[in-house]
Amino acid sequence: MLKKGRGSRRAQRPSPEPAPSPPAAGSVPEEPDAPPPVLTAPPASVPASAPAAAPTRPAAEASPEEPIVEADPEDAEAPAEAVASPTSDREPEEPVGPVLETAKLPDAPEGPAPPMVLPRVVAIANQKGGVGKTTTTVNLGAALAELGFRVLIVDLDPQGNASSGLGIVSRDVERSVYDVLLADVPLEDVVESTSLKNLFVAPATIDLAGAEIELVPAMSREMRLRRAIDAVRPDYDLVIIDCPPSLGLLTVNGLAAADDVIVPVQCEYYALEGVAALWRNIGLIQTNLNPGLDLRGIVLTMYDARTKLADRVIAEVRDYFGEKVYETVIPRTVRLSEAPSHGQSIITFDSTSRGAQAYRDLAKEVSRGATRQPG
Repeated sequence: MLKKGRGSRRAQRPSPEPAPSPPAAGSVPEEPDAPPPVLTAPPASVPASAPAAAPTRPAAEASPEEPIVEADPEDAEAPAEAVASPTSDREPEEPVGPVLETAKLPDAPEGPAPPMVLPRVVAIANQKGGVGKTTTTVNLGAALAELGFRVLIVDLDPQGNASSGLGIVSRDVERSVYDVLLADVPLEDVVESTSLKNLFVAPATIDLAGAEIELVPAMSREMRLRRAIDAVRPDYDLVIIDCPPSLGLLTVNGLAAADDVIVPVQCEYYALEGVAALWRNIGLIQTNLNPGLDLRGIVLTMYDARTKLADRVIAEVRDYFGEKVYETVIPRTVRLSEAPSHGQSIITFDSTSRGAQAYRDLAKEVSRGATRQPG
């Protein structure tokens, strides 16, 4: 037996590989294996006769059917230019000039309205929808009732939102303002009480939508609501009419029955849209139906302090209408939007909210200096 030693360890080493045999005559020599290619695009100077081998990509990116396309130098530089552009992060510039088209409006009446002499009929009107007419009618009425005034709200809008916003269910209403206008039912027979003391409502139903057409052949169709309100005027300090967002016969009836009109204007770009047409209608009604109709004031609604546009609209409305604009500005709040779904005014729904406080301040402005008619 052989002893394990240096000779045995040398014998265990692997034997060198035999040298490759020379190629046979006429055969093509094999090229040695090329190292793995680097992921770079081939230079443009490589001749077409000797194409470079397609590079391999990692497993996550490998796609044998998608060869690498050489990037266009202009495309590679474009993002850098966009990032370096000095105007890419610049804030948009504010519009130059006025944001409201007050040139289309007639001359605004000057000076504040005189103190009210009670009883008084006030119409809340604006041809444009969604400016807060019904919200102002309901919450201003509730705030005035909280101050001790006896208030009647007349819902003249076929949508009946002022009625539902005060807890009146339209399907439970037996008689409405429709019957007052078309069937000569006394207004006192349709008045409903609300959950707030001193606040009452004459409700509207969807039937009122047909009144526009049914009133056309009626005698003295524009004065029907005025006659109905005159019969109950001594029973209330204030009658507030919620006019529909139109200039039809229902709005004409509301303006013909009113002593004053309050116009809600939203703090947005389209603030004065429709006010010019309302102005013309007020002028016609003053001339033909109600000479005593007066612009009591303009209330700015839906104010959003986060936008610069709202502040510019307020400044331009105040500059044009002057002292006719109330100092109180109604903010856009979630609680004001939620209150009607609970059938309550903001005064009872959330008496400590910003919206409730704003309408309390507005009620004090509207009723400032009010006196009762003697007798």
